[in-house]
Amino acid sequence: MKLIPWHAERMEELLALWAKELSKDFPMREELFKQNSFDDVNISYESSHIAVDDSDEVIGFVVAKRWQEEIDVGMDPKRGWIQVLLVDSEHRKKGIGTALLHRAEADLKKRGIKELQLAGDPFHYFPGIPDQYKETQKWAEKKGFIKRVDTYDMINHLEKSYPLPEDNTVEFSLLKRDEKDELISFLERCFPGRWVYEAIKYFEKNGDGREFLVLKKKGRIIGFCRINDADSPFIAQNVYWSPLFEGSVGGIGPLGIDSEEQKQGYGLAIVQAAMAYLQVRKIETIIIDWTTFLDFYGRLDFTPWKKYGVYLKNLK
Repeated sequence: MKLIPWHAERMEELLALWAKELSKDFPMREELFKQNSFDDVNISYESSHIAVDDSDEVIGFVVAKRWQEEIDVGMDPKRGWIQVLLVDSEHRKKGIGTALLHRAEADLKKRGIKELQLAGDPFHYFPGIPDQYKETQKWAEKKGFIKRVDTYDMINHLEKSYPLPEDNTVEFSLLKRDEKDELISFLERCFPGRWVYEAIKYFEKNGDGREFLVLKKKGRIIGFCRINDADSPFIAQNVYWSPLFEGSVGGIGPLGIDSEEQKQGYGLAIVQAAMAYLQVRKIETIIIDWTTFLDFYGRLDFTPWKKYGVYLKNLK
């Protein structure tokens, strides 16, 4: 076994390995793999590698990331991520996964990374290690990672209709093109960090606003909710696994309300409004990804679908 650089020329083999090991739960598309694991500027190519056997066949790989965007949205430059680490099941327990991890850790540490997270990266596939992969979670713990929290994807198959909430004090609408700067300013003020970054990348990919439902009060944005579907400008996290379903899939989130306007029911209302808008688009299943608010979304009939453990490790 040897480790070779991360390179798109092995795309077909990498996708084949993913399909063999993960497609039952997480079906990969070439467009998504390219988007998240090759086109993202935060990929640490020096820290990412492909494991090949003596016949030069791919038997494993690791994709590592670190913050490399020039824009400042408050992301921690000392946080690194392992987006995915996968080894062919026929070649496990031979130290391949450990070799891939150690090579990534050593290089990230050399580049100033102090804390390493498994998944949860910009343009991530998973918020953490999927709960059905118990052996992987145990392996991570042996490697020094500590689970901080469990998080969930939730689902609603829309067996009933959800109307637009009635509230004369506020207005729900899709973002207009000329409201882009207002939305970014709102996010920078109320939700600095990843959500600002995701919005900026959305507009860089020629998003026209149809993916942002905004809540206005007296003409001012006080809340937002991202809504995604198959026509969005790039594949968003809550519709990654749409191939698992025969019908059309939409996604809700992230979302947030200005702290000065909270505790008035606006949070649940904007989720219901998002559901109403997606139903107009003939969406049959809605997914909310990466949340711990099970009771909150349960009020609109969402149920837990997938569970993940969020693991981090200090690099000493």
